[in-house]
Amino acid sequence: MGIDVDVIFKIAGVGIVVAFLHTILDQVGKKEYAQWVTLFGFLYILFLVASIVDDLFQKIKSVFLFKG
Repeated sequence: MGIDVDVIFKIAGVGIVVAFLHTILDQVGKKEYAQWVTLFGFLYILFLVASIVDDLFQKIKSVFLFKG
């Protein structure tokens, strides 16, 4: 279809790694670092999804032949 499967696996992989690191850091007592890891993981996924949405809008513009 329109979205590649590797993007889905990348998002899932980052989620698993962030959850693992968050759990380990929380158990050790480094809650601040665990929150930072979660925030950076969220921001990475947010920018990844934003680029996918940008590609979607570019394809929609090309279908309707918008110039700009």
